[in-house]
Amino acid sequence: MTFDRSFPDGFIWGTATASYQIEGAVAEDGRTPSIWDTFSRTPGKVFGGDTGDIACDHYHRMPEDVALMRSLGVDAYRFSVSWSRVLPDGTGRVNQQGLDFYSRLVDTLLDNGIRPFVTLYHWDLPQVLDDRGGWLTREVADWFTEYASLVSGALGDRVRNWTTLNEPWCSSFLSYSLGHHAPGHTDPLEGLVAAHHLLLAHGRGVRAIRDSAPGAEVSITLNPTQVYGPEDGDEADADAVRRADNIYNGVFFSPLFAGRYPDGFHDDTAHLSDHSYIGDGDLVEISTPLDNLGVNNYFPTRVRAARDGERGTPELAGMERVVGVEPRPPHTDMGWEVLPRGHYDILIRSAKESGLPIYITENGSAWPDVVSPDGRVHDPDRIAYLHGHLDAVADAIEDGADIRGYFAWSLLDNFEWAYGYSKRFGIVYVDYATQERIVKDSGWEYARIIREQR
Repeated sequence: MTFDRSFPDGFIWGTATASYQIEGAVAEDGRTPSIWDTFSRTPGKVFGGDTGDIACDHYHRMPEDVALMRSLGVDAYRFSVSWSRVLPDGTGRVNQQGLDFYSRLVDTLLDNGIRPFVTLYHWDLPQVLDDRGGWLTREVADWFTEYASLVSGALGDRVRNWTTLNEPWCSSFLSYSLGHHAPGHTDPLEGLVAAHHLLLAHGRGVRAIRDSAPGAEVSITLNPTQVYGPEDGDEADADAVRRADNIYNGVFFSPLFAGRYPDGFHDDTAHLSDHSYIGDGDLVEISTPLDNLGVNNYFPTRVRAARDGERGTPELAGMERVVGVEPRPPHTDMGWEVLPRGHYDILIRSAKESGLPIYITENGSAWPDVVSPDGRVHDPDRIAYLHGHLDAVADAIEDGADIRGYFAWSLLDNFEWAYGYSKRFGIVYVDYATQERIVKDSGWEYARIIREQR
């Protein structure tokens, strides 16, 4: 397998992780529980009863992991901060030991020529704040603003790139309507409310970061998905695509970049709410201008209209008459459709919607990796996925999308949320019993691509 596309000068090649998925040390040096500590301990919520208690033990092995990144030649590393590690009570009291860990991480990255990209929220809300209402209360926007000010003030002298939220769709609809992620609620209205409060927190957080870290480049990372309907679909199918696109994409794109909710959204969801959770002036704050947009994308979404009394998707607001269509093969180990064309389409869409430079802040695939008798991890399917999706990136750039960088998900195999340790996304294999790291063939291929681009 070969890959010979070229990318613009200055294109950033990186890799990414998230705090709860890799750090471990959940009760060390002053950290308090997050909603994922609680959720993972709830029977039946996480495959195999797995937790992030140890994960990849990155909290103790951070220098080793940074050295591993340097060996791969990456330009940048995207990581997230554990809110409950730096603010154990969610607000107020600062845990200096927690802040010091991230300060050491930033310094170690810079010493190794790796640019830090900091994400403030990657789903691990402090449990004490969930106990006070979490993302369902407007107060959370102020809590987040305090947190954003603290971390950007502590690291902003060395960190230029900041992301407020990672995939707010997952922190709202997947977590409050579908119940698959912490805190595990199943209410279609709660998903709408949580999404709005996440966006409000983002808007206020952008201003807080700029106040605390002059010169910062501030972003949000969305996980938009290209929605496709039947090729021979009728008007009902077209309406199903519109409704699905609103709840998967428009509910974030439109408030962020147009200062309004998407066409049809209020009518589609009027049976659930009078939308009084949207306060005067909220959309002005939410649409505070950004410097760039992070895009996480792995797969497309296929839908059609419900027919003849079929059950749609009432768990998601406005999708009561929308039926999900099975992904087409080939599939990853997650059951996700592999479609580089979908990656291209959503990158073009994201560039058009935002009008901003884009970083692909996550893209990758899970496969059932094993260590071979030769001591290596051979993962040709991940390499093929990487090549196909980088081809799509190159095509999007040629067609006018201002894409500035690509971050492979993930650096390490890790705690894959509700799937526990049963799914492996890393370009580096982790033996969880021994914590040994083995660079997979895909990791070496990624390193080769980076080398050749230079």
